[in-house]
Amino acid sequence: MMTDNTNSTENKIARLRMTVGTVVSNKMDKTIVVKVEDLAMDPVIKKVIKTSKKFHAHDPQNECNIGDKVQIVHTRPLSKKKRYILDKILEKAK
Repeated sequence: MMTDNTNSTENKIARLRMTVGTVVSNKMDKTIVVKVEDLAMDPVIKKVIKTSKKFHAHDPQNECNIGDKVQIVHTRPLSKKKRYILDKILEKAK
């Protein structure tokens, strides 16, 4: 017997696979490069360190520009490097 708990678990997993970042490149066709920054405490030095990682994401309408703040969602492999798809544009670049 299935309950609503499975749906809530799937929603939690989907939320964990969403990330927010800034577009740093849109030179490729239907692909953007998104830089995601994170703050982490160094275990030895006990200092907050900013780390960043770049992800390739699918942008089907080529609507993103450099500097846009976007939300991307993890999905099946679309190409060699693309594992994310554009969910929505949170803030347009000025």
